[in-house]
Amino acid sequence: MWTDAKAEVGEASGSRASIRRRVLNSLLLCAGDMGYLDKYMQDKLFVLQLAVSGLRGVTRVILANNPLSGALILAALFWASPWQGLLGTLGVLVSTLTAVIMGQDSTEVSGGLHGFNGMLVSLLMGVFSSAGDWYWWLVVPACLGSATCVFLYSGLSSLLDRWDLPVSVFPFNITILLYLLCTGPNNPYFPHHAVMPPGALEPNDTKLLTVEVTRGIFLGVGQIFACGALGPSLLIVGAVLLYSPLLAVHALLGSAVGTLAGLSVAVRHDSLYSGLLGFNGALGCMAVGGLFFTFTWRTHLFAIASAFLSAYADIALSNLLGTVGLPACSWAATLTSTLMLLLTGSLATYRIPVGQVMAPEHNLRSRTQWEAGNTAERESTDVLTFI
Repeated sequence: MWTDAKAEVGEASGSRASIRRRVLNSLLLCAGDMGYLDKYMQDKLFVLQLAVSGLRGVTRVILANNPLSGALILAALFWASPWQGLLGTLGVLVSTLTAVIMGQDSTEVSGGLHGFNGMLVSLLMGVFSSAGDWYWWLVVPACLGSATCVFLYSGLSSLLDRWDLPVSVFPFNITILLYLLCTGPNNPYFPHHAVMPPGALEPNDTKLLTVEVTRGIFLGVGQIFACGALGPSLLIVGAVLLYSPLLAVHALLGSAVGTLAGLSVAVRHDSLYSGLLGFNGALGCMAVGGLFFTFTWRTHLFAIASAFLSAYADIALSNLLGTVGLPACSWAATLTSTLMLLLTGSLATYRIPVGQVMAPEHNLRSRTQWEAGNTAERESTDVLTFI
C-alpha cells in the first residue's frame, strides 16, 4: 500500500514536470527569431507568406524579428487607435508588395526588412495629420510614402553595405520630413500639426509628478510606434519580451535614460510624461545592448552611453527642427547607432556582422560557442607543438 502511494506521488510529480517541459518548449518555439517558420512557409500560399513577412516587418521597427510579436504589436496599435492600426498595416503591406514587384532580395523581403520603414511613415502621417481620424485622403500619401521607402532602402543599402552598416530607418526619416515640408501645416488637403520644441519653457506649472514620469518610461517604448497609451505600450513591451528578454530590458533602460536626460536639461514636462523623450534612448540602447554587439558588461555600459547620446541628440535636434515646426523623429538614435557601429578598438571585437544579427540571446550563445571552440583549438595546437 505504501509502495503504491509512493508510485502515485512519483507519477503525479513526473506528470507535472512533463507538463512544465511542454509549456517551456512551446514558449521557446514562440520566442526568438522563429527561423523554422520561414522553412515551413516556403511552399505555402503567397498571401500567407506576405502576412508573415508583414508581421516580421512590424517587429523590425523595434529591432525585433518575430511574427508573433508583430501580431501583438498590431493588436496594441488597433487597441490604441483603429485608424492608426489600419494605417500601420497598410504601410507595411504596401512597402512589402512594392519590394516584391521591384524584385528585391527574397530573403530581405521575407525577413520584413522592406516593411518597417513604410509602416513608420504611414503611422507618423496619421499622428501629425490635423484632419482627424478616418480622413481617407491620407491613404494616398501613406501608400506613396511607403513605396518610396523601398526605393530609398534599396539605394542606401548598396552604399552602407560597404561598411557593413544597416540601412535602419534612414528611409523613414527622410520620407516623413520631405512629406511634412511639402505639405505644411496649413495645406488644404493634408494639414498637419506643428511641432513644439521640447526645450520651450512652460509658463506655469513647475511641479514634477513622479508617477507620470514613471509612466512615461513605459510610454517611451510605445512611442517607437507613435503610441501614447499606457495599456498598448505595455503590450508592446510584452511583445519585445517574447522575442528577447534582454532586448526588453534594454528598451526600458534606454527609455529611463532618455527621461533622465530630459530631466537634466529641464525640458517641458509633457514631453517627459508622454514618453517622447524616451524612445530614441530606448532604440539607441537596444541597438548596442545585445543586438549589433554581443552582450557583455562592457557592451552593456556602452549601450547606456549610447542611450544618453541618443537622448541628448534628440533633444538638440528637436529644439532645432521644432523652430520650423518639424519633428526630429528617430534621427538621433539612427545616427548614434550608426556612429557606434563605426567605432574601432576593443569594443569592435564584440561587433556582430549585420547579416548575422539575430536575437541577443542567440548572439550571446553563438559567441560563447565560438570562444569555446577557439580555446579548444588553441589547446590542441599547444599540445601538438609541445609534442
